[in-house]
Amino acid sequence: MAKKLYVGNLSYSTTEESLNALFSQFGEVVSAIVIKDRATGQSKGFGFVELADEAAADKAIEAQNGKEFEGRRIRVNVAEERKPRPPRE
Repeated sequence: MAKKLYVGNLSYSTTEESLNALFSQFGEVVSAIVIKDRATGQSKGFGFVELADEAAADKAIEAQNGKEFEGRRIRVNVAEERKPRPPRE
């Protein structure tokens, strides 16, 4: 079963392609997304990577959490489920 990881403290120049390349060494990457500001299109400094295999995801967390990537010490852990937003009035 796939496992989604949160990747924080990314360089603002990190792309989805470079994130995919970093995590593909641990297993099949289902998706790699860098979160961007809607107005400016600039990276917000974090993203999500989904790996197809749970064991590969655990290995990726162990290997990459606290390591330097593109000049920044990244934070990698299991992504928490998003809480639903209350409806706007």
